[in-house]
Amino acid sequence: MIQNPKRYTITAALPYTNGPIHIGHLAGVYVPSDIYARFLRLQGKDVAFICGSDEHGVAISMKARKEGITPQEVIDKYDGIIRKSFEDFGISFDNYSRTSSAIHHKTASEFFRKLYDEGKFIEEVTEQLYDEKADQFLADRFVTGTCPKCGNEEAYGDQCEKCGSSLNATDLINPKSTITGTKPVLKSTKHWFLPLDQYDAFLREWILEGHKNDWKPNVYGQVKSWLEDGLRPRAVTRDLDWGIDVPVEGAEGKKLYVWFDAPIGYISSTKEWAARVGKDWEPYWKSEDTKLVHFIGKDNIVFHCVIFPAMLKAEGSYILPDNVPANEFLNLEGNKLSTSKNWAVWLHEYLLDFPEKQDVLRYALTANAPETKDNDFTWKDFQARNNNELVAIFGNFINRVVVLTNKYYNGVIPEPNELTEIDAQTLTELKAYPAVIASSVERYRFREALGELMNVARLGNKYLADEEPWKIVKENPARVQTQMYVALQIAAALSVLAEPFLPFTAAKLKNILKLNNNFNWNDINNKSDLIPAGHQIGEAELLFAKIEDDEIQKQIDKLEATKVANKAENAKAEPQKDIITFDDFAKVDLRIGTIIEAEKMPKANRLLVLKVDTGIDVRTIVSGIAEHFTPEEIIGKRVTVLVNLAPRALRGVESEGMLLLTNTADGKLVFVNPDAEGVSNGAMIS
Repeated sequence: MIQNPKRYTITAALPYTNGPIHIGHLAGVYVPSDIYARFLRLQGKDVAFICGSDEHGVAISMKARKEGITPQEVIDKYDGIIRKSFEDFGISFDNYSRTSSAIHHKTASEFFRKLYDEGKFIEEVTEQLYDEKADQFLADRFVTGTCPKCGNEEAYGDQCEKCGSSLNATDLINPKSTITGTKPVLKSTKHWFLPLDQYDAFLREWILEGHKNDWKPNVYGQVKSWLEDGLRPRAVTRDLDWGIDVPVEGAEGKKLYVWFDAPIGYISSTKEWAARVGKDWEPYWKSEDTKLVHFIGKDNIVFHCVIFPAMLKAEGSYILPDNVPANEFLNLEGNKLSTSKNWAVWLHEYLLDFPEKQDVLRYALTANAPETKDNDFTWKDFQARNNNELVAIFGNFINRVVVLTNKYYNGVIPEPNELTEIDAQTLTELKAYPAVIASSVERYRFREALGELMNVARLGNKYLADEEPWKIVKENPARVQTQMYVALQIAAALSVLAEPFLPFTAAKLKNILKLNNNFNWNDINNKSDLIPAGHQIGEAELLFAKIEDDEIQKQIDKLEATKVANKAENAKAEPQKDIITFDDFAKVDLRIGTIIEAEKMPKANRLLVLKVDTGIDVRTIVSGIAEHFTPEEIIGKRVTVLVNLAPRALRGVESEGMLLLTNTADGKLVFVNPDAEGVSNGAMIS
């Protein structure tokens, strides 16, 4: 672990430009990395916070195929959505690049070429899955089949999303092409491989020995398991039509494998940033006094802890990550987030539905962050955290302080008098919080750090509640001056301490207090006056607004609609029954009828007793449709009736037939009834 680094390079996982950003991405990567970067800047550190769109690979090709557009159109569309969402949400990247940029193509090609020229790759002719109908080799994500480890029948060619195992497409049982649905064949092709097994000893020493005490247990455990399973050479090239050309002779039609090209995107993005701001990029990647930290999700641990470090080690001039504080997965309302199933809270939609509430989502995601285990996001919890914590604790304290200062002193900070023991104790406790919060942030315990921030607001609320200045302001105005001065020091401290977690709120609070970067993080402990006597503050305005039940219900309804849509899209027709002859069908007597009476069967929730005019008679039919229709709404309804069904007694009532109904995709029961004009009761269906 690097002590007192001169600079920090912070990377956030490059999002795939095959869809927008959702709350799982935010909770796993972008909110924690932004907290960390903002915190370091407040400490006066030299920070390069780097990200960019990952625009190559099969995911892009699949999206383009699905939407009937080109890969370039896909990446341009989603890069725009993602970039604006991050900007509107306040993620403070120093640079957000694209792997389709010229500087990235050049950087990735040069990186590959250096390793190639130094003999760091293995060149092999291997058999890969080939779709004869589509006349192309199949990238891993274009192959599905049965996982050999857990039996999941929908595993991809690179990974089983059920058990998490990394796979090769040729490992799958009963593989199938997702392009044509046909069974692929094996065909020979030449590729280059990074021999990961040659880096086994280095990785064991660097991670298992060097980082056993400072890496998160979920990260360390996954890497240890991977190493113990045995490392094997991994292909760095692929037969694809979208990506960076392999820069060697004899590699026509081949591209750099996206897992090889994407992490180099951190380097090319840093180069882009350095050129823009007039800095040298190399110290941020090659100097031993630089601290490199990768923020990623659970599914990228192996790439950033094993494969990318092996690439950097092979190249020879780069530093290795000091830490990879990966989070686990965030679920949504009890179900796994799914881009393909639209089971997500999309950031760009959230920003439209909850304008100026970026910090509410940042707070909820941090307070419930999946730091060491999967966690669940619910809209009810989101509402409760806003109303019961942000509004009732943080917002309440600030509002009381500002309102009372304006009421008593026309917004001018009063001169304090002699401090009591409780005053001194409160200010001493306040001065301890920057170090407490910093300790949590530096150990990547952002949920814990946020809890300590809220304890600062609780400190302020408790101080005011105990001191009750509003009760003694007339009889002891000198004492109230001191009380309000102390409370205002807490408010001023919150305007800085909140900035990494709640940047929009911190800016709003600074504006209310009319503080223009008057002090930084360390000044809270070192300065005697954060906000001096005689300083003029502004009028009160609410930092947070209560979120009502109807706003939350809209979001829950939206998710329920998604469930219904998914069910409809994935609905499978019942298999065909056994073949019958025409003579069999001729025995069935179907008639058009009209329901002329309807009533509920006593003590039976599901049954209605109907009188139906079949055209040949009026008969009683008992039907189990009471949970879907009221008697009143079906009287006069025209229906299709099976009239020659053998009578059957149901709860003492003889039923002489059956109505024909079916279910819609969303589970709604409907009558099978060609309600066409001119069709009379008793008409035969043939």
